Amino acid sequence: MIMLFLMSCIILIITVIVMMLATILSKKSIIDREKSSPFECGFDPMNYSRLPFSLRFFLIAIIFLIFDVEIALILPMILIIKSSNIINWSITSLFFILILLLGLYHEWNQGALEWNN
Repeated sequence: MIMLFLMSCIILIITVIVMMLATILSKKSIIDREKSSPFECGFDPMNYSRLPFSLRFFLIAIIFLIFDVEIALILPMILIIKSSNIINWSITSLFFILILLLGLYHEWNQGALEWNN
């Protein structure tokens, strides 16, 4: 019983010492306003916050999201190829990829993929 109490006290003392050391060592000596401010969407946090939003950034983010979701939808299609009807699987896959390619072609014609503007 005494041994268990002694062991618990030692563990408690070590824990308190480690927590105190972590608190002391983690204090910032110089608080930097720029580092403590939030950073969102490529905006400079030190400038005026009511600047107009970049439509170019928005379009690129939407294109990224579309193709990110596309990968999440194509991967299960690859996994079920053995357990499904090959004709239905082929038609569904081709239709899905055709829609994505038409969307990509439309974005390319509209100039949304030109990075050097």
